[in-house]
Amino acid sequence: MQQQLSELVERLNKAFTDRLISVILYGSGAMGDWNEHNSDLNVLCVLNRLTPEELAQSEPIFRWWRDKGNPPPLLLTDEEVRTSTDCFPMEFHDMQEHRRVLSGTDVVHELEIDRSFYRAQVEHELRAKQIRLRQTAAGLLSNSERLTRLMIDSISTFCVLGRHALILSGREPRWKKKEIVTALEAALNIRLPAANEILAIRASGKTVAQTQPRSLLQHYMREMDALVEFVDVLPK
Repeated sequence: MQQQLSELVERLNKAFTDRLISVILYGSGAMGDWNEHNSDLNVLCVLNRLTPEELAQSEPIFRWWRDKGNPPPLLLTDEEVRTSTDCFPMEFHDMQEHRRVLSGTDVVHELEIDRSFYRAQVEHELRAKQIRLRQTAAGLLSNSERLTRLMIDSISTFCVLGRHALILSGREPRWKKKEIVTALEAALNIRLPAANEILAIRASGKTVAQTQPRSLLQHYMREMDALVEFVDVLPK
């Protein structure tokens, strides 16, 4: 991981020189919850301007980074960082709590996040995730392996949204996925066996579930419903 990050910073500095303000690692790689089988390296790249010239210079770097199995770095100007906390409160909240400045200035430290925008985004993202899971699963019920993969791919977002639900409810945030699920069990006063099993499958690097995938999906959907209901009644 460190070798990839060092090479990314070197390529970004070479391409953008004095236009590069900051390179920040966020997400699981900065939280100590990175899994080589399923985790990405999420990077924020902040420039003092973004024009087609910068996009053209970033293309070979982004292609190389994608070939390493990572999502493209998030490109923003420093002005966009300052003015977009109301649009991305969850993301900037997480960056404030856990980040690694790989190069340049820490542009996240002094950002202010409005709680009203924060709560609205959590509920919106959670309900959208719930709908997408249903829509996608409807086309995969006859394929056990793909259905299991769908649940594996979705559990990380479930945990991210669960962490923010805990924060909104005034509880202490958790950052590792297993700890988030345990804290959610206490907050929701229910067991979350499906989420725990999906995390175990994810950690194994395989797509084999002990529980029959359709049954696992049924329990997982119920657990997501419970999380939606929990957030829905939080103060607005």
